[in-house]
Amino acid sequence: MRKICLIVCLLAFVIATNAQLKTPAPSSTQTIKQDFGLGSIELSYSRPGMKGRKIFGDLVPFGKVWRTGANGATTLTFADEVTIGGQKIPAGKYGLLTIPNKDSWTIIITKQLDVTQAAAYKQENDVVRVQAKPLGAKDKAETFTMQFANVKSSSIELHMMWDKTDVVLPITTDVDTKVMSQINEAMKTDDSKTPYFPAAVYYMENGKDLNKALEWFNKAVEQNPKAFWAYYQRANCMAKLGKKQEATESANKSIELAKEAKNDDYVSLNQKLLATLK
Repeated sequence: MRKICLIVCLLAFVIATNAQLKTPAPSSTQTIKQDFGLGSIELSYSRPGMKGRKIFGDLVPFGKVWRTGANGATTLTFADEVTIGGQKIPAGKYGLLTIPNKDSWTIIITKQLDVTQAAAYKQENDVVRVQAKPLGAKDKAETFTMQFANVKSSSIELHMMWDKTDVVLPITTDVDTKVMSQINEAMKTDDSKTPYFPAAVYYMENGKDLNKALEWFNKAVEQNPKAFWAYYQRANCMAKLGKKQEATESANKSIELAKEAKNDDYVSLNQKLLATLK
């Protein structure tokens, strides 16, 4: 009887120990959140490794739907409307699938969030399909890797890399319409809280009316006479308008205020600007 009790206790111990055992996932999950436009994009996928295997055309067959990762479905969540392949896609969560081929990939954005095998895919749930040419990569990616690159205010690239293959999905968003709407609404008032400085910077950096930008920079320094950053950007705007003397005066004022604030970065920026005005 004692032996039976001992065996039962040992079995219980082994079962309890195994139940608590935690091991690394063969294909680890990665979630990336990238600020983009006025919102963000969140990517969630699992990362299988090569492990000595031939990837495309073998482990990942040509001509068949691939979940573009391992384990669960790969998803993209857009906080704001984006455009992919000429198709506007509302904010929301979508599945990302691909159909790899030797010379061309089909990239699919789908309403399905649960596709882990080709049989589960339903084409009627496609939001958009994009054709992409696989690029040769200089270095081999041992682990399947996706990342955002060439991030700009209204465009971004999603790179899918494994072995020596790199496939790129361009994504864009309409930032200008939204920002201009905000600026137009904000400028209906004229007080100490009016965002003259960011509006002026946006105008200057995006090919808008430089004279209007200068007008707002002038109001920005009136709002905050100690704002060395505003004097610096005003000097930039004046330089673009060919007003070299005024730009020099504004840059020197910015240097004076930046030194008072012990901000060496803006002292250096203004000195570089002044060198271009000689």
